[in-house]
Amino acid sequence: MSFLLFFIIPLALGFWAQHRVKSTFRQYAEVPSSSNRTGAEVARAILDRNGLHDVQVLAVPGELSDHYNPADRTVNLSEPVFGQTSISAVSVAAHEVGHAMQHAQAYAPLAIRSAVFPAAAFGSNIAPLLLMGGVVLTAMSVAFGPWVMVLGIVGYSFAVLFQLVTLPVEFDASRRAKGQLRELALVQGPEHDGASKVLSAAAMTYVAGALAALAQLMYFVTMFMGDE
Repeated sequence: MSFLLFFIIPLALGFWAQHRVKSTFRQYAEVPSSSNRTGAEVARAILDRNGLHDVQVLAVPGELSDHYNPADRTVNLSEPVFGQTSISAVSVAAHEVGHAMQHAQAYAPLAIRSAVFPAAAFGSNIAPLLLMGGVVLTAMSVAFGPWVMVLGIVGYSFAVLFQLVTLPVEFDASRRAKGQLRELALVQGPEHDGASKVLSAAAMTYVAGALAALAQLMYFVTMFMGDE
């Protein structure tokens, strides 16, 4: 039952969220925006409107590989977004610019996420090894076996914290994107509904990721408590 609750259900939710964002993106990738601006042009327009003239807009390979890099202050758009004029392209571009706006305004959750990232990356990589090692050592009646498991749980907790802090960061970026698209008339009329659907579908992937990470942490805790 625990395996079903903590692994199968979150995994299924994750697959569903990924399918939804891809299918929604592809659906509205076929719908041109009335502004006739590419994702790159939309990103540039919003950046300039908000005084972020020094933030570059770059093209990166892949699909849905779009991201904002706070280290070099660049908005990186995937090829289907950078050069296309679709509702999907302008929505994703605006969302990534939302992160640039957060960075410029020292948005607290973004700062927390950046601060937590090194510990989260380390924890997500080392935690499974520590947990497996702790289980083996405990089974061998080694005294410090449970403490190794505790270290694994603490390490993975940072990964979970990163996922949870990511939620307000992503939802706020989408909120900013919708506002900018409306104010600059980059989408009009029924196009707003399409943009909202694209941004909402993308947000669901982060919700699914956070739930999966939290469920796995709970599973690790039940292992430590001896409920398995």
